[in-house]
Amino acid sequence: MSLTLKNRRVVIVVPTTWMGRMKARAMRTGRQMAPMADQAKVVAAQRIEDARYWAAPRLEEAAHRVEEELAPKVSAMLVNAADRIDPSPRRSRRMPAMILLTGLAVGTIGYLFYRRNAQQWTEHMKDSASDASQWVSDKADKTADTTERMASEVSDKADEASRKMT
Repeated sequence: MSLTLKNRRVVIVVPTTWMGRMKARAMRTGRQMAPMADQAKVVAAQRIEDARYWAAPRLEEAAHRVEEELAPKVSAMLVNAADRIDPSPRRSRRMPAMILLTGLAVGTIGYLFYRRNAQQWTEHMKDSASDASQWVSDKADKTADTTERMASEVSDKADEASRKMT
C-alpha cells in the first residue's frame, strides 16, 4: 500500500497482487533501513581498513618467507625434476669428483706402502750392514790365516832351499 499526493489529495494505492504487495513492503522496508545501511556501510569500511592495516605486514612477511625459504627449495626441486626428465645425455658432475677422490685414495695408499717399504728396507740395510761388517771381518781373518800359512810355507821352502844349498 502506498500513499501519494495528487492535487493535494491523498491517494492510497493498494496493490492487487501478492507480488505487488511484497514489492511495496520491500520498498517501505528499504526506506526504513537506508539510514542503518549507511551506518553499517561506514562501519564496514572502517573494519575493512583496520583489517588491511593488520594484514599488510603479515602478507609482506609471508612473501619474504616464501621468497627466502620456500622458493629456493621449489626451484631446486624443479631443476632436479628437469634434469631427471631431460632426454639429452649429459656428463655427470659426480664422476670427476669420484675420479679425483679415487686418485687421492690410491695416492695415499701408495704413499703408505712406500713409507712401509722404505722402513723395511732401512731395517734390512742395518741388518745387512752388520752382516757385511761381520763378513768383512771373517774374510779378513781368513786372509790373515791364509797369509800366515803362505808365509810359513814360503819360510819353510826358503829354509829347505837354503839347506840344499849348503
